[in-house]
Amino acid sequence: MPTHKPRSVSAQSADESGSSGAAKARGVSYVEAGEGDAGQRIDNFLSRILKDVPRSLVYRILRTGEVRVNGKRAKPETRLAEGDRIRLPPLQRKTEEQRAAERAAPSRSLREFVAGAIIHEDRDLIVVNKPAGVAVHGGSGLSAGVIEALRATHPELKELELVHRLDRDTSGVLMVAKRRAVLRELHALLRERDMEKRYLALVVGRWPFGAKTIDLPLKTNLKQGGERVVRVHADGQQAITTFKPIQHFGKLATLLDISLGTGRTHQIRVHAAHAGHPIAGDEKYGDRERDAKLKPYGLNRMFLHAQSLTFERKGAKPFTVSAPPPPDWQALIEKLKQDLK
Repeated sequence: MPTHKPRSVSAQSADESGSSGAAKARGVSYVEAGEGDAGQRIDNFLSRILKDVPRSLVYRILRTGEVRVNGKRAKPETRLAEGDRIRLPPLQRKTEEQRAAERAAPSRSLREFVAGAIIHEDRDLIVVNKPAGVAVHGGSGLSAGVIEALRATHPELKELELVHRLDRDTSGVLMVAKRRAVLRELHALLRERDMEKRYLALVVGRWPFGAKTIDLPLKTNLKQGGERVVRVHADGQQAITTFKPIQHFGKLATLLDISLGTGRTHQIRVHAAHAGHPIAGDEKYGDRERDAKLKPYGLNRMFLHAQSLTFERKGAKPFTVSAPPPPDWQALIEKLKQDLK
């Protein structure tokens, strides 16, 4: 069986002082990656083993170099090997009240909503057509998302994990692995770029480039308050996005088919904005003035949809799963077609 918990923990110092209602700090400690942790990103590993530590704190200690793997500073994307020794700094643990809030079961309405959005299930996978506005996991003020709802609905599945993520306002195909062995296999396909991801997007303005591949590096920064913002930057990670126009709606908007060569945070949104045609309704990278012209047609959110995933598993035929755009998307497109023939 894969190892799910740190193989060893040693504390150099500890400070458990403070009242019972306050978060407490622990000293420097070390954990060892087990067999089941091999290939996992360290940010995901830490979020799993440090369940009483806020996710924002996990990323802060990674950014500041306080987490080390075999004596070397670790980045969020650092991948672990079995036997790696991981140094953890003193951490502020969550209070009992915070832990109790997070243990609260997802609402019945959320569980039913997510269950109704499942478009494929087999012995290894659950695939959800994630609705826009629903988070993939709890955090940032949300007690629960898709993964928590699925775990509450399927308590017998002890190893449910997200294969990948979608922004809260992005709809479409979201895969969840039922077993860690499957999760590792699919993560390997993602790393090797052997999984085809296709999206639909409505961008503002008339896309003038035809089919266009944008190969520009992206760098993630954190603004004050912890808001994550991504920019095109020479020091960033390679990011490749291919845009193909499907239909123009006058000068107002363009429907695009999009494929990804890489899977960076906010990649499509930032590349589209950099090209001068941001995703319609994108509050972070978008154009409010041009969005306003689309509101009479039904624009009330970001119009980005994960349309399909295609990959080939070991000893199996190519697997493809597709998700139709949600009704409000289809209604907006139909109204644009009627008014802008």
